[in-house]
Amino acid sequence: MILADKIINERKKNGWSQEELAEQLSVSRQSISKWEGAQAIPDIQKIIKMAELFGVTTDYLLKDDVEPEVISSSDTQFAEASVTDAIRVSMEEANEYLELEEQVIPRTANMVSLCIFAPALLLFLIAVSEIPGFPLGNIGCVAIGVVSLLLLISVAVFFFIIDGMKMKRFEYLETSPIETLYGVTGMVKERKKATEQTNVIMTALGVILCIVSPIPLLIVSFLGTPDYLITLMVSVLLLFVCGGVNLLVRAGSMNAACDKLLQEGDYTIKEKKKSPVISSVSSIYWILATAIFLAWSFLTNDWGHSWILWPIAGVLFGVVITIVNAVVKK
Repeated sequence: MILADKIINERKKNGWSQEELAEQLSVSRQSISKWEGAQAIPDIQKIIKMAELFGVTTDYLLKDDVEPEVISSSDTQFAEASVTDAIRVSMEEANEYLELEEQVIPRTANMVSLCIFAPALLLFLIAVSEIPGFPLGNIGCVAIGVVSLLLLISVAVFFFIIDGMKMKRFEYLETSPIETLYGVTGMVKERKKATEQTNVIMTALGVILCIVSPIPLLIVSFLGTPDYLITLMVSVLLLFVCGGVNLLVRAGSMNAACDKLLQEGDYTIKEKKKSPVISSVSSIYWILATAIFLAWSFLTNDWGHSWILWPIAGVLFGVVITIVNAVVKK
């Protein structure tokens, strides 16, 4: 639907005549008639004013393929910024960003998996240390496991920082309104469509691995096996999750990269307002969760049970983010 049709539809929805709309925009009725007849195009300030009057986004008015999205008066200032202060993204810059993401995403997925593998290795060592006749005692296995955990997480953090520095100059795609130049939107949609089937398969496999991950643990729990086997199955559970999360990160990150350039999904103009708040809350939340896990584990030396904090933290994180979203929206 073109701009002219959208003006007609929104004017009629509000029950205004051309004269009434013209009066609110401080223009003549003839100007409204020309806009609705696609004989002329309103200037940017008039488009911003119409978006405010109609209660829609400027994106909806300006882009033919955008569906109407109602905005509140508190969003008007940000909507204006989306047009007047939008950062222009050229074809070269968009291609460079996507190519860099294609390099970084696999490593990010692997490093996330490494962070999950680290406690899995610790739990495995704790479990085998309890097997009768195993040469290393519990203290030795815990020491090796903790050192390995810290080293593996350090490696992951190192690459997170390196890749974060590489992507830093593209941070504005997550936080600022952008305007893609000619050809960029079509190119991004084509690349997104080309990887869509692969991403769907990876997402499905990732979800399945996470769903089936507790099965070995449940089986040994029902059979009444020794505690060390239960601990061993917890490490197996984490290995399943490790593989599932790897696939989910690969699929989700590429979709997210395209959505940033298209300003869709979690990267619409309205969502970008929430991004800094949610990012800060997420960082604080997981730092606290890690601190609690390490304090509990070291003080009690109960590494075989302290792992339960992570699934609890994962569930509560969804609740926390939902509350934060509601507060930000309000």
